[in-house]
Amino acid sequence: MKKILLLSDTHGHMDEKIASYAAQADEVWHAGDVGNPEVLDALEAIKPLRAVFGNIDGHSIRLQTEEVLHFTCEGVAVVMTHIAGYPGRYTATAKKLIEKYQPKLFICGHSHILKVMQDKKYGHLHMNPGAVGISGFHKFRTLLRFEIEKGELKNLEAIELGQRGKLTNAVHGTD
Repeated sequence: MKKILLLSDTHGHMDEKIASYAAQADEVWHAGDVGNPEVLDALEAIKPLRAVFGNIDGHSIRLQTEEVLHFTCEGVAVVMTHIAGYPGRYTATAKKLIEKYQPKLFICGHSHILKVMQDKKYGHLHMNPGAVGISGFHKFRTLLRFEIEKGELKNLEAIELGQRGKLTNAVHGTD
């Protein structure tokens, strides 16, 4: 069994709340728009990290991450990228990834909108953890955590970290 913390759109922000949830996971997955290499460093210091880059991420983050990750975790085929859309409204690139890898779990970020829904056409679970950073148009900071065991996702939780706003004890900035 693996406990996964899924987040996206940190936009250079890392704080004690994020670190606390990361410490409870076995792995942390970041769906792009990291914003600052220090965020990657902070997360990797806590737990193993899988991350893709997003549209705001500069050269140094792109050297440390991939545009698309496809892997298997506890028997679940996973595809993660930053910009993808959602079921019924996928980008052309996302459709190609889904058709090529046929994941059981398809993850993206970018929209700053937490969304978990079954894609009936392609037969996978679509996840977007929303945005956990303090920059953007979202009102609440969100992330997801769940467990994967023997090919099944269990105990999915949407976690709200409070309103987007000024915080202390955090790393801020962009790459």
